[in-house]
Amino acid sequence: MSKQKDGLLERLNRGEDIIIAEGYVFEFERRGYLRAGAFVPEVVLEHPDLVKSLHEEFVHAGSDVVLAFQYYGHREKLRVIGREGDLEKLNETALRIARDVADKTGSLMAGNLCNSTIYQRDNPQSIKEAEQIFKEQVEWAVKGGADYIVAESFSELGEAMLALEAIKKYGKGLPAAVSFIPHEGKTTFDGVPFGEACRRLEEAGAAVVGLNCGRGPTIIMPIMKEIRKACKGPIMCVPVPYRCNDKYPIFQSFINDETGKRAFPEDLPAFTSSRTEIAQFAREAKALGIQYVGLCCGNASHYLRVLAEGYGRKPPASRFSPNMKDHFVFGDNENQKQYYSVDLKKTISNQ
Repeated sequence: MSKQKDGLLERLNRGEDIIIAEGYVFEFERRGYLRAGAFVPEVVLEHPDLVKSLHEEFVHAGSDVVLAFQYYGHREKLRVIGREGDLEKLNETALRIARDVADKTGSLMAGNLCNSTIYQRDNPQSIKEAEQIFKEQVEWAVKGGADYIVAESFSELGEAMLALEAIKKYGKGLPAAVSFIPHEGKTTFDGVPFGEACRRLEEAGAAVVGLNCGRGPTIIMPIMKEIRKACKGPIMCVPVPYRCNDKYPIFQSFINDETGKRAFPEDLPAFTSSRTEIAQFAREAKALGIQYVGLCCGNASHYLRVLAEGYGRKPPASRFSPNMKDHFVFGDNENQKQYYSVDLKKTISNQ
C-alpha cells in the first residue's frame, strides 16, 4: 500500500481541490498505439514505457492523480478482442506502472472501473457478470496499492450503484469517486435526474460524485449546477475538451459537414476546444465549488496545464506557458533583433 499520508479524503475534507488527468484511451489512439472501436488499452502490455511516460507528462502538467490505465481493460472488453488470457496481467501491469509514478512524484494513485458494456437492469445474468467484472478490478486495485478507486462513465444509476457496492465490499475501505456520463437527456438511462442520482450515490457512501465524459465544458455546467444543489459533499466534473452545444450535446453526436457522416472518432479534431475555453471552464468550475476536476477523452497535457492554472496552480509545465512578448513578430522584447522581421510584422498586421 501507498505510504501517502494525505489521501483523497483528507485533502477533500480540508477543502483542497483535486485535479485529475484522464483521456488515456484517446491520447494513445491518436499516437497509434490503441485501436478506435474496441478502445482496449493493449498499450499497457505492448508499450508499458509509453504509459509510464504519459503518466509522468500529466503529473508534470498539473495532475494530482495517476490514474491506472484499467479503463476498458476488463474481462468483457478483452474477450471481444480475443485477449481474455491477458486480463490479469494487463490490470496488474497498469497498476504497477501507476503506483511507481505516483510514488516517485508524490501523487495519489487511483484504480479504475468503468461501464461494463454488458449491464442490463432487467437481466440477472448480465448483472452477475458485471458485478464479477467490478469485483476483479477492485481486488486488483487493492493488491496494486491504489489510494482510491475511480468508477466512471455509467449511463444508469443501477450500474453505478453496483460498482460502488463492489468497491465497498471488496475495496478494503478505499474511497470511491463515482460518476455518470451525461448523454443527451437530463436523466440517467434508468430515468433518474443526475442531481438525484449523484445524491443517492453520495448517501450510499461515495466520497465524491459527479459527471465525466460525454459533454464538453460549456454544456456540462448546467447539469453540474443541479448536482451542486443536490449534494452536500465534494462533487466532480471531468468533461471532454470538445465544443459540444445544443445541436451536438455529446461529442459522439458531431456530424462532419464535409462528409455528412459522424465525426466520432476520426474527425473529432475539427471540434476540439480552445485553450481559452478550457480556462473559462476552470474559472466557472472553481466558482461553483467543484473540488474534483479534470478532463476526459481528448485531453492532452496542454489542456490540463491550462485547467490547473485556472485553479490557481503553477505546475512544472507552467514554466513553458506561452509568453508572446519574446516572439520575433508579435513580441516586444527589446533584445529581439529586427533584421528581417519589420516587413513581416507589417505584412501580418495588414492581414
